Amino acid sequence: MADDTDVVVIGGGATGAGIVRDLALRGVDVTLVERGGLSAGTSGRSHGLLHSGARYAEADEVGARECIAENRILRDIAGECVRDTGGLFLQLAEDDPEYFEAKRTACEDIGIPIETLSGDEVRNEISGLSEAVERAMKVPDAVVSSSRLVAANAADARDHGATILTNAPVEDLHVEDGRITGVKVGGSVGETIAAKQVVNAAGAWAEDVGRMAGVEVAMRPTKGVMVSVQYDGLGPVLNRARDPADGDIVVPHDGEVVLGTTSIEVDDPDDYPEDAQEVERMVEECSKMLPPAREAERVRTWWGVRPLYAPDEDSREGARGISRGFFCVDHGDDGVENFTSIVGGKLTTYRQMAEATTDRVCEKLGVAADCRTAAKRLPGADDPEQLDAYVTEFGGAGPTDEDVVRG
Repeated sequence: MADDTDVVVIGGGATGAGIVRDLALRGVDVTLVERGGLSAGTSGRSHGLLHSGARYAEADEVGARECIAENRILRDIAGECVRDTGGLFLQLAEDDPEYFEAKRTACEDIGIPIETLSGDEVRNEISGLSEAVERAMKVPDAVVSSSRLVAANAADARDHGATILTNAPVEDLHVEDGRITGVKVGGSVGETIAAKQVVNAAGAWAEDVGRMAGVEVAMRPTKGVMVSVQYDGLGPVLNRARDPADGDIVVPHDGEVVLGTTSIEVDDPDDYPEDAQEVERMVEECSKMLPPAREAERVRTWWGVRPLYAPDEDSREGARGISRGFFCVDHGDDGVENFTSIVGGKLTTYRQMAEATTDRVCEKLGVAADCRTAAKRLPGADDPEQLDAYVTEFGGAGPTDEDVVRG
């Protein structure tokens, strides 16, 4: 079968769209296939936090450095996809002060800008905070519109020759003599696409895609609930200064705040219970930082599934203990030489994940071209209406930024 394209990328979330953009900017002929609209999976169902790295600083120095580096890049290239809110880590009366100190020291060592405030000082700046807040640490968190971000990446890829196919579920991968010879695509496409290289960027569904090629991609997806409530006037992101747990993030939106989140293992990222008790726990826990959230009107509730990768993890450690880092897996070691999976990671580090994957694919293709995505601004970055038009074009609206994106 003659090749129809150089690369097929499976999955139209942030990472998949970022890979397609990076490949297209390097002059590679690439096609993205997504079973729904763009951002239909994890990317469009997050809490929308652009991490500063402070959340991971004391426990994962590498991950924290990745986050602060990508945070700065996205502020430069993504324009109206990002809102510079800043963030706070709040130590409540019941929280361990040594954890706060360890995080502050780690942030200083890594180079994450911080400022420490007393409880009274931070309450004078931010109304509505709990009287239980004993001190706070300012960090450069921000809020990202994932729908806009993914759509803008796809638009730039398309403008540089890429093909973006939505409503195009992959039904099978044909493997012959240690190579994928065809990607069978249903839905709006209804044909088999041949490519020199295939990238699995299906996130929580990467295990299913890997199985089609006869390789194991050991995913441990976890669900998390987000609850958006009416609340106006919260400036920064609120983070609880304790070991990661349920209900430790409050993300400001326009006239709303998003309360999150849980971390509960699921067997099937398409089929899991949406438990009302999770919602109540979320509101109760987040209200310990922002008490008015407890009685605020609830606007919408949604669940997302994290694409955690854990091939060698001890399941007794629980999902919170699994690395949030990313892994680029070359399946040549598994007997399929033109197949690569990119798994794990965070929305904040999508561009770096895409760069690492594109570097590997280009090496296999014999393409010598440098990555340009860290310096080149996204199309429409300064035009919210254009960004939202991209979202509509690619069917990319998700609940994370439903209050921001206007179709």
